[in-house]
Amino acid sequence: MNILEVKNLRILDSNTGKVIIYNSSFHLKQGSCLAIVGESGSGKSMTCRSIMRLNKSWLHQSGDILFKGENLNDLSEKAMRKKRGRNLCMILQNGMSAFDPSCVIGVHLKETLVEHFGWSNKEMEEKMKYAMESVMLKNPIETMNKYPHELSGGMLQRIMIALALVLEPDIIIADEPTTALDTISQFEVVEQFIKLRERMGCSMIFVSHDLGVVRAIADEVLVMKDGEIIEREKSKTIFSEPEHEYTKHLVSTRLALSNHFKKIMGRV
Repeated sequence: MNILEVKNLRILDSNTGKVIIYNSSFHLKQGSCLAIVGESGSGKSMTCRSIMRLNKSWLHQSGDILFKGENLNDLSEKAMRKKRGRNLCMILQNGMSAFDPSCVIGVHLKETLVEHFGWSNKEMEEKMKYAMESVMLKNPIETMNKYPHELSGGMLQRIMIALALVLEPDIIIADEPTTALDTISQFEVVEQFIKLRERMGCSMIFVSHDLGVVRAIADEVLVMKDGEIIEREKSKTIFSEPEHEYTKHLVSTRLALSNHFKKIMGRV
């Protein structure tokens, strides 16, 4: 069963008239992880933001984005806000940009949970404390009283994963969640994403240029180049028998750079 179907997605920059995404069509199976790979500027992040309807106002998107059969492109902004977080949860590349720098972390977490649940402050605190401990964050209450700049990038990513555990969304979209992290933090965060899938059985779209990470987490891989989908296959097939010349290039060059990560993951 497909939980998400994207049909003929087209994104046009109304300022320049340039088409950025060309009639992309793909689907996400219930409970599976689809990785989107490609070089910078290929359209990976913009595709994810279009699902969440978070692209800038001058980027006009058309086509159908069907979540459980409902077309997200037809929803009002108010209805879409209800979907974000509770049904569709996006974890960004830079943890710092996900939080209001003027507030302690706990304020952001509670504001998000209040939007979707009728819980008391004590309930929200208890659920976040348990979730943060489960992603190996020590002293969760103390952490929730810190400002974003007082925490490392790896800690901020794990806080977003903990929030996803509490929200229990149907789909998690992770947009380059390990790019800004050092190697050890990358390992810890990817391990938490793998455990997140095991715990929740949720569907996931994982955007990355690191094929070592993709190989560790993805069931299927979608390859983008210059705003177009050029190949889609099961993860094992992409790495062993890529068809498109561009995919062969990605695998041969990027995989060599990612060997250190595979060794750390213990998957070589």
